[in-house]
Amino acid sequence: MKKSRVMWLVMALLLFFGVSTGSFATTAQAQEGKTYQIATDITFAPFEFQNSKGQFVGIDMDLMAAIAKDQNFSYEIKPLGFNAAVQALQSNQVDGVIAGMSITDERKQTFDFSKPYFDSGVVMAVKQDNDTVKTYEDLRGKRVAVKTGTEGYTFADSIKDKYGFTMVPFDDSSQMYDDVKTGNSVACFDDYPVLAYGVTQNTGLKLVTEKEPGGSYGFAVSKGQNQELLQKFNDGLANLRSNGEYDKILEKYLGKDGKGVVTEKLSRWELIQQSFPYLVDGLLKTLLYTIVSLFFAFILGLIFGFMKVSHNRILRGIATVFVDVFRGVPLLVLAFFIYFGIPGALGFTMPLFVASILALSLNAGAYVTEIIRGGIQSIDRGQMEAARSLGLPYRTAMIKIIIPQAVKLMIPSFINQLVITLKDTSILSAIGLVELTQSGKIVIARTLDSFTIWLMVALMYLIVITILTKISNHIERKVSNG
Repeated sequence: MKKSRVMWLVMALLLFFGVSTGSFATTAQAQEGKTYQIATDITFAPFEFQNSKGQFVGIDMDLMAAIAKDQNFSYEIKPLGFNAAVQALQSNQVDGVIAGMSITDERKQTFDFSKPYFDSGVVMAVKQDNDTVKTYEDLRGKRVAVKTGTEGYTFADSIKDKYGFTMVPFDDSSQMYDDVKTGNSVACFDDYPVLAYGVTQNTGLKLVTEKEPGGSYGFAVSKGQNQELLQKFNDGLANLRSNGEYDKILEKYLGKDGKGVVTEKLSRWELIQQSFPYLVDGLLKTLLYTIVSLFFAFILGLIFGFMKVSHNRILRGIATVFVDVFRGVPLLVLAFFIYFGIPGALGFTMPLFVASILALSLNAGAYVTEIIRGGIQSIDRGQMEAARSLGLPYRTAMIKIIIPQAVKLMIPSFINQLVITLKDTSILSAIGLVELTQSGKIVIARTLDSFTIWLMVALMYLIVITILTKISNHIERKVSNG
């Protein structure tokens, strides 16, 4: 394939991916002005989650939509997860965060908050059939699950020494609930409306304590920035409270008694049917990320691979540094550094898909470099010496004699790297990349059925990787026999 055709293919893939990624964003349109980037969690029902139609819903999402309409501004939701959303705001990747974020004195040093839009409180929940843990004193010597960054985490941390229990932190509420249901932890702490909502959705938990006084939730912007957006939020919130829209939104998700709205539990087959299209969409994005990142990784591998076998010590040194750095830094750390660290330090905004492709390409490129180096150096040096003695230039000898033989040896390693990169895309769900794993998390946040969804996700990975391996093995046999 000619270079121009390859580049057009890559541009088409990126364009398609950009459009596809945009399908996950909810945008409130206004007549004019800036479109604000708002980060959220989307795994924190009933405040933010994604329904079966792929729409962002919940108290926070409905409030944001109503306030934007009232104040006539546009916004785009960035589903990053709580920790990633906070880091994105710190690095100015987004303009604001609405994610059930408690207003604390510590956070006020970094962020400016709106007026409180919800007053929360903390409760403790245990497994439904657990009749031994009823008070904090019963937690002594046991493990307690908490979600990082929440009021429940803060409260549990404040009493853990007094009651002698160990905290086990999780990033998602569903993971915290599962840890209790499986018996690894005896209880969990979380905000009252979140746990109450979960109980109504058949999480298998029950509340055993009265609500403790908790903090208030607020909309956050970076310190000293986006004050106009903050004022619009406050003004819109005041209008919603006065016209009754605020109470309607709360009642929609919490019911009149504030204990949640009970919904009919889906059967396992109904859940599979409902979730399958959404997970398939996540799988397609996983494949697209893998293909595009491996394309660039292969280019990097060719460049640095030939540099590593070069006679020039400087080129070999540069290639060695490249491999050592990007093979030595964990992919998750690299992704955080690229998406949060660099933009925050240099003061610019980086699109999520660019950061993800960059992280995957650099990581895979380091391994591809070593694959190419190893393949070339595995060919007997006598063949190069024989070619040169016959008068062939070094470059011609490499292209005509060494590389064709090396490629046959490299194919199994390339197949292995393809599989590794495909699975590595799941790591990037930590920075908000919506691929197959993140799609699974989003579905679980709504359905709270971890077993069924993770089984579906695992089977999808297994089927795709098995098919790719079979295809690659067929290609390997054809090349070897040819």
